[in-house]
Amino acid sequence: MTKPLFEVCVDSYASCLAAKEGGGDRLELCANLVIGGTTPSEHLFTQVRELGIPANILIRPRFGDFLYDQREFEQMAGEIARFRDLGANGVVIGALTRDGDLDTVHLRQLMKVAGSMEVTLHRAFDMARDLKTSLEQAIDLGFTTILTSGGKASAPKGSAVLAELNDQAAGQIRLMAGAGVNVGNIPGLYAQTGITAFHGSCRTGSVSSEMVYRNPEVNMGLPGFSEYEIMRTDPKEVARCVRVVHNLI
Repeated sequence: MTKPLFEVCVDSYASCLAAKEGGGDRLELCANLVIGGTTPSEHLFTQVRELGIPANILIRPRFGDFLYDQREFEQMAGEIARFRDLGANGVVIGALTRDGDLDTVHLRQLMKVAGSMEVTLHRAFDMARDLKTSLEQAIDLGFTTILTSGGKASAPKGSAVLAELNDQAAGQIRLMAGAGVNVGNIPGLYAQTGITAFHGSCRTGSVSSEMVYRNPEVNMGLPGFSEYEIMRTDPKEVARCVRVVHNLI
């Protein structure tokens, strides 16, 4: 039986340290989680690699939809090759066609570049037109894992669909429940779906900036997000989630 797994989604070295301290099984290493995550820098990965915890790298060239042009696919392929050569455990990818199907032509090309690395299909899957068809395509493409909320806003809301998809997968591919996953709902998700892999950022709050001088007139990013509040993974929350996941079976 596949061992239960808790993957921590992180976008900074500080959060990676917290994930390791809390006993996370694996990292999904990203940048810019506040916009859903983009590809992290190579240098961040080389720092994180020294921590000795497996890291799968998100390959996402920009915020927005998952319909990519040729230049973006070239960028993604180059990044996969680079992280492969740097020793990443795996990559996390996804792409859709204009009609909402998996872009199997380009994904097959990216899978070839990934070689023997683990490859997770990210939540582009949740944006697909037909999840059951996309699941079969993901199996055919050779993905290791699908990160999914069952096509809903959160994994708890998608639990009925996740259960159907996990039955359909029948061990041919691993489903990992993500979006809104926390220590309080992991047992219920397992009971309802049979899924034993979970994904979360474990950010229970923000860390206040150490800046003394603050300009209240300027916002450099998304409206509603302060420049002086930093989102980080909480090692205690990671530890709680890991404990629950590891005790599922």
